Amino acid sequence: MPFPVFASGDVLNASDMNAVGLWLVKTQTIGSAVSSVTVTSAFSSSYDNYIITVSGGTASVNGSIRLQMNTSTGSTYSAAGTYGNFGINSGITYNPAATTSWTDILLGHTAGYAGVINLAGPFASRPTYGFTEAVSNASFYKFSLLETSSNSNTGFTLTPASGTLTGGTIRVYGYRN
Repeated sequence: MPFPVFASGDVLNASDMNAVGLWLVKTQTIGSAVSSVTVTSAFSSSYDNYIITVSGGTASVNGSIRLQMNTSTGSTYSAAGTYGNFGINSGITYNPAATTSWTDILLGHTAGYAGVINLAGPFASRPTYGFTEAVSNASFYKFSLLETSSNSNTGFTLTPASGTLTGGTIRVYGYRN
């Protein structure tokens, strides 16, 4: 089925609307020089899977940004994948021990950063799976994610490993079931 094309004044039919694959659930602006950003009411029973985008901001210090779900606080977060720096011909394999958050979900950078996080089942009372792709002016990350608790989560917090975040936008989209 081709994607729907809408024009100003069109009547939207159910068949057109049902063909839309992503629905914006939440938009949140990151403040100025904040030590963390909490996003509430992001996940619900309306969608099984989500995509989170973060872009347009800067960090006061170059380094990783953590993500912790609002009810999953134990050492239940694992990530594995590769990362590297632009201009260097080798990626580095990454597979640390489980911890209390996804420690390298995004790459903060003083000149800007962006990332996309896909999560399967964060609201469901079962483990959450996902992957992240993040980029800054110097490096890239590409990780698979696992959070093994069976907690139902409705939100999350982003926290830089050091320093603060300024500006940018977090958007949460639900994949149509």
